[in-house]
Amino acid sequence: MVSFWGLMRAYWFSDKWKEAWSLTLVVAFLTALSSKAGVWFAEASGELINSIAYFHSSTSDAPLATLLGHAAFLVALVVFKDAGITGTKSFVSATLHRRWRGWLNGRFNDALLDANHTHFHAQNGADTAPDNIDQRVQESIKGMTGGAIGLAMGVMAVASSIFFVGQKLLETSTEIRGFEFLGEYGSVVFALLAVAAYVPANTWIAVKLGGMLERLSIRMQKAEGSYRGELSTLLRRSFHVASAHGEAVQRNMHERLYTEIDRTWGRLNWVNAGYGSFERIYNFVGARVIAYAPGLLPFIHGRIDLKGYITGAELVNSLISQCSWFIHVMPAIATLRANSRRVIDLAQAIEGVQDPVEFYRRTGECDFRYITQNPVFGLSIQNLRLSHQGRDSEPFLICERLGFRRGEWTFLRGESGCGKTSLIKALNRLWPYGRGTIAFPQGVASFYAAQEVKLPPVTLKELVCLPEAQDNHNDATVAAALYKAGLGEFIGHLGDEARAGKSWDQLLSGGQKQKLVLARIVLHQPGLLFLDEATGALDPESKIAFYQTIRDNCPGVTVISVMHESAPPRSAAGEEFYHSVLTIADGMATKEPLTPALPAELTEILTQQPPILADGWLGLARRRLKTARSN
Repeated sequence: MVSFWGLMRAYWFSDKWKEAWSLTLVVAFLTALSSKAGVWFAEASGELINSIAYFHSSTSDAPLATLLGHAAFLVALVVFKDAGITGTKSFVSATLHRRWRGWLNGRFNDALLDANHTHFHAQNGADTAPDNIDQRVQESIKGMTGGAIGLAMGVMAVASSIFFVGQKLLETSTEIRGFEFLGEYGSVVFALLAVAAYVPANTWIAVKLGGMLERLSIRMQKAEGSYRGELSTLLRRSFHVASAHGEAVQRNMHERLYTEIDRTWGRLNWVNAGYGSFERIYNFVGARVIAYAPGLLPFIHGRIDLKGYITGAELVNSLISQCSWFIHVMPAIATLRANSRRVIDLAQAIEGVQDPVEFYRRTGECDFRYITQNPVFGLSIQNLRLSHQGRDSEPFLICERLGFRRGEWTFLRGESGCGKTSLIKALNRLWPYGRGTIAFPQGVASFYAAQEVKLPPVTLKELVCLPEAQDNHNDATVAAALYKAGLGEFIGHLGDEARAGKSWDQLLSGGQKQKLVLARIVLHQPGLLFLDEATGALDPESKIAFYQTIRDNCPGVTVISVMHESAPPRSAAGEEFYHSVLTIADGMATKEPLTPALPAELTEILTQQPPILADGWLGLARRRLKTARSN
């Protein structure tokens, strides 16, 4: 689906081909029937006009009854054509639109939300990243499918109209004085020449105006998507804007974004107005001049009567109208091309990141090797270099050789911006640029807990069971995990998607969301746990309870943790949770055992003694520290 025609035909050659072709054939049949009804309408119009023209003629036996009969038949034909045929066709085509859009929507959602993290990589492609993916999946697909079906029905109508109307024109064709060499096909040749001269010339004008409409439509969609995206972002960070009194800055940003919408909209209105005027003039000339011109000579020379003249004009008008579908739907074509371009761009972006390594190698160095090893060796890192985009980018973090044994808890520390989170991302295959080898313990499940927690609008049980399906765990196990994480008050709401009219993302505080992540950890019991400031919203006591819960419920887990604290937390009894510290400084990562802490009673004595006495105690402390290190 990375080309226009590939995107257009994909549904009809998919696993839903029976559904697609069945609906398409019904639409085609109804379109052909509608064209045939157009011929019947032209004939009925001719009969009605003829009955009006000869109302006072002595040859008419019952002029009023004849007039009313033709009028009633014409009305019945209009009802049959517009309410019956056209109404049914609209319903079937709308069903085809709904099914096609649903299939495409499913395909793009499956592609974006695959195990390859395509949705993540597609947005990290620098200049190749598609803007406003949500708008493309929602609005562009809907507009494209609807526009394509409308245009396809137009093509069907043209083909069927040419067949049925042309057939009738041939039946009623007559010789034209001065053009006897054309024989009895004189009037039909004139009619076809009039259509062939009038429609293509005006179609060329429509194409030029349509190109302007297409460019402005694409620009309008981008501007609308950016404005809507910023509004959505504002609602997510509403508290931060209010707390910082940033309304004025936010308002100015919205004004700048809307100015682009207004400017583009103004230009689009000018082009639309011009196109509308062109189309109205075209329709009038076609229906009142071109349609009546071919039959004028035969009528003047008495080759056809008024009825034949009116019928022929209506047929030519119908032919012009059907052959002008390109002109009538040019704004829709421009919108279709704009929508399809945005959908194709998204499809190409998705296709481009199916191999993330090759994708990132286009814009920088990407040479990571992720392998597995015997679980006894834990997690190992060798010659890891993290860099930014650009082939000449120098590494901002170097890890020569690091190892994390089974059950070891490691605390990452370093100044803000030194690369702590980037290292965690690299270990989870979420950092794109750099090189090195990362060996995971074979058969050991990992879990990445980030600082910011966003909860989708699903039930509480589903939130706890993520990333697994809720059917994999019974309610009692999930309830126990919630209780251990300190969220026992919500156990009675496992099946609820919301509470008090609010989703769980709106209802739970930042600290409660982090406790929810703790419940996931307790439930899944990973062997390798990455904590990226996962306790930033918790108070000191809750932080200690967080780590203690992991220690008690996840035996043998290897923990690598990023925190703001200068020193790792201890348990309520003063025992260390962490065994080692990984320090990042000057672009280098070094790991060493965590220095044993002084006993709590000794620390208290030191803080209470005079300086001289404290020096003596300090010497004793140093000797005890030396003994602890040797042990």
